[in-house]
Amino acid sequence: MVRQDVILLLLFCIMIAAFSAANPRFFSIRAMANVLQDFSPVVLMAIGQTFVIASRGIDLSVGSVLGLAGVSMALVIRAANEGGVDPWLAITLGMAVAIGVGVVVGFINGLLITYCRLVPFVATLATMGAAAGMSLVLTGGTQIAGAPKEVILLGNATYLGALTVPVIAVFVIIILSWAFLSRARFGRWTYAIGSNPFAARGAGISVDRHLIKIYLISGILAALAGAFVYFRLGSGSPLSGRGGELNAIAATVIGGVSLQGGTGKLSGVVVGALITTAVLSGLILIGVQPNWQQIVVAALIALAVGVQGLGARGGRR
Repeated sequence: MVRQDVILLLLFCIMIAAFSAANPRFFSIRAMANVLQDFSPVVLMAIGQTFVIASRGIDLSVGSVLGLAGVSMALVIRAANEGGVDPWLAITLGMAVAIGVGVVVGFINGLLITYCRLVPFVATLATMGAAAGMSLVLTGGTQIAGAPKEVILLGNATYLGALTVPVIAVFVIIILSWAFLSRARFGRWTYAIGSNPFAARGAGISVDRHLIKIYLISGILAALAGAFVYFRLGSGSPLSGRGGELNAIAATVIGGVSLQGGTGKLSGVVVGALITTAVLSGLILIGVQPNWQQIVVAALIALAVGVQGLGARGGRR
């Protein structure tokens, strides 16, 4: 039986060929570099979403965390830069603040779900609105510029024609996350909770503590996505994460992670993120209006969930 991630990879190659035929620029090194830069925040949020969905949850706050982490980082770096702080120290401080945002929101999500007993949809919907609102409060609804040149250099200097430092960092995170989910006890416990949380408790797994860790991971990865977007653009925008949760969920579901929990492979999620990113980039290059992007992503989610449902129904026969 052919593995699903192999089928997805073949589908990705077919899409590349189709978009390249429609617009040869899509297959250029520059276009591929742009796809990889767009891919980085999507796959980071999708990795976090994989842990969450595999545990039978959902995290709607990742897009807002991306935006809040980005603007928080931009404000800190701008203030440090104006105060004469060494640019690399300012970047380090900004990264610490961005990750702190992810830790705080992820921890709140975990507490709301485990101790307040809110369903994940409601809990993360609440933090999604709070984080988005805080971004607007901090920025007044405007972009935060004033980044030192080192930020632009770090986010846009390319190696081998298409790789930037954030993209390289993302591939390292993908490998570590794959090992954590597929080879470590943490991953086995995550799948066990998603399959049957009551049986997981009976087996001695501290479900509540584990779920808090999962939402912390999701928050931190979304915050890293916000930092990498800031490195690329050199500014922080409160709107930069808008719709990010939809793209992350699309990549995760397309990659084969069941919304019922307990199943899914990170390799499929990575290819799912590539497909989602390539679709959005390809639509722009062939002249489709950006307003249609979220409609296409929503259709991809519906299609992927429908295929999962048919597969599950067929497996029960």
